[in-house]
Amino acid sequence: MSRTLLIEIFTEELPPKALAKLGDAFATGIFNGLKSRDFLDDGAIATAFATPRRLAVSISNVRAVSLDKTMREKVLPVSVALDADGRATAPLVKKLSAMASQCGKVMITPTELERAPDGKAESFFFSYTAKGVALPVGLQVVLEDTVAKLPIPKVMSYQLQHGHAAGHTVRFVRPAHSLVALHGDQVLPLTLLGLDAGRQTEGHRFLSQGRIKLGDADGYATTLAEQGKVIAGFSERKEKIRAALLASAADDQVLMPEALLDEVTALVEWPVVYACKFEDEFLSVPQECLILTMQTNQKYFALTDSAGKLRSRFLIVSNLQTNEPHYIIEGNERVVRPRLSDAKFFFEQDQKKKLADRVPLLANVVYHNKLGNQLQRTDRVKALAAAIATLLGSDAVLAERAALLAKADLLTDMVGEFPELQGIMGNYYARHDGEAEHVALAISEHYQPRFAGDALPTTDTSVAVALADKLETLIGIWGIGLQPTGDKDPFALRRHALGILRMLLEKRLPISLAQLLSSAAQQFTGNANFKDPGSDVLPFLYERLRGLLRERGYSPNEIEAVVAQQPDRLDNIIERLDAVQAFAALPEAEALAAANKRITNILKKTESVGNTVQQDLLRDSAEQQLFAAMNTLKPEVDGAFAKGDFSTALKALARLRENVDGFFNDVMVMAEDEQLRNNRLALLANLHVMLNQVADISKLAA
Repeated sequence: MSRTLLIEIFTEELPPKALAKLGDAFATGIFNGLKSRDFLDDGAIATAFATPRRLAVSISNVRAVSLDKTMREKVLPVSVALDADGRATAPLVKKLSAMASQCGKVMITPTELERAPDGKAESFFFSYTAKGVALPVGLQVVLEDTVAKLPIPKVMSYQLQHGHAAGHTVRFVRPAHSLVALHGDQVLPLTLLGLDAGRQTEGHRFLSQGRIKLGDADGYATTLAEQGKVIAGFSERKEKIRAALLASAADDQVLMPEALLDEVTALVEWPVVYACKFEDEFLSVPQECLILTMQTNQKYFALTDSAGKLRSRFLIVSNLQTNEPHYIIEGNERVVRPRLSDAKFFFEQDQKKKLADRVPLLANVVYHNKLGNQLQRTDRVKALAAAIATLLGSDAVLAERAALLAKADLLTDMVGEFPELQGIMGNYYARHDGEAEHVALAISEHYQPRFAGDALPTTDTSVAVALADKLETLIGIWGIGLQPTGDKDPFALRRHALGILRMLLEKRLPISLAQLLSSAAQQFTGNANFKDPGSDVLPFLYERLRGLLRERGYSPNEIEAVVAQQPDRLDNIIERLDAVQAFAALPEAEALAAANKRITNILKKTESVGNTVQQDLLRDSAEQQLFAAMNTLKPEVDGAFAKGDFSTALKALARLRENVDGFFNDVMVMAEDEQLRNNRLALLANLHVMLNQVADISKLAA
């Protein structure tokens, strides 16, 4: 009979940041374990539950006994199982005896075996029906295996206080107090973590009326909610919190990052939202500081007005529902006040010392033992930022100043308390010090983009410093042999590479990629630990570029047509790709791509013969017509290419299709006459240049 299964482990408070993963892993492990052992009917569904003090799963359509299963096992190779006279050997007799015991048979005779090919030889096989297993037997193994594989951040060891296993040491994420195992309304005889399964659990620590007796597995969530004041489902609890926060915010905007929502959801069983206030005087502190201290230290939800300005009202999620919430509200307001006072103190103290005066102290901050301190790094970034600003035609002095001050806020009290505010606080302090607007902005924006999809720096000064900062890290760290390997990238060089590429690509910066890498490497001149990694970094960048372009919807062949040419500038990559995409849709594209591929292969196999075509050596009409068509088209193609009109250039080349086909149909390229052969190769070399000026269209060939 198929019925709903319920498993619950009731514990002391589980680590909130790990709860969602633990709950999902617990449910998935048990579901997959039972499914692989044929305990689940079609349509079986697992529902995960996770609260601050429990991990549970409910699975519908679970069989009391697993299905019988037909098994076919290899016994022994025939050469081992039989002697020269065809009689059973001792190894075969021993093997059959062991298999008989395993299958529950008295004996297995050689006549019951199947003789079948097994690779290059033959082997004996035995087929039998394995009887189904009772749910408690199979589930015991599944439960132990699932618990052993849970993604526990830190395992605790504790001694059991009660029961038959009292005094034994148990290892689990937190001490477990009870185990529930119900199949329908029947308790399953399971044991785990020194606990015997039953049907009793506990509700809310304060709102519940004692222990709760569960009648059956199907009523678990309802019983907990009604009798225990516990919303057992993590997602259900999270969405209730989200809705309550939005309702309490009214016309304000509530700041509720998903990570904070998850953590708060893992801290409460019966969430209730209350509104609190702090003194308006704290609003003189940069709101990022106040928001971060509320979120990080207190798990509170800040509110802003419609313009994004912080309000002095904030929301808390409590685990207590009461008709007199003022005690909870006043307590939380009292708790947050010292935190905000600390932020205000840090901010006021930091402003007493200018950022520029902090720069020399960067010499005391180690960057990397092979690359020196943060002051030395600042000097490298400063020089590189000035060079990039010059290439961009922007103010190199502003870029130098911004790069000089970019890391100075690392030495402030506020950033020391909240490292997440680096750059942001530098921006505030630079404005306070009277620095230029672009300098202050670049101090915060030079970290951008911080992650995939993050905004790019907005000004040329910010872009110059951001590029310099990321290039210095990429080239410097790679240059001391710490490049990414496999899935390991401790210095986030892949992220830095993507940031560099996105700026060059999306900002359409007319800068040579090779020149950037070379300029970055020059900043490490004289460092004995450094070896210029440019030749390795370039392919690494092109591989990241392929990924970026795939995300934009271009096909692998279209991307390869452009990237295979290893473009030195990325400002016109999108136009090239769009042109290739439009060209690929033309009826002539496939034939021209195939012809170009053929030309590439021919030229690879021949020594350089130059590209000067002697018209008097063009003997066949097909090569004469191709030469004439190329000369006619060349001004149009070159002109379009020079203007960046890549689509027009490629579409014009499509008109060569008939002449190219005619050439390969009628002309013997590798003629015996050396002069004719070299002249035809020169013609193909010229054609190859024309066809590949925008992109390597041979990559479009299937």
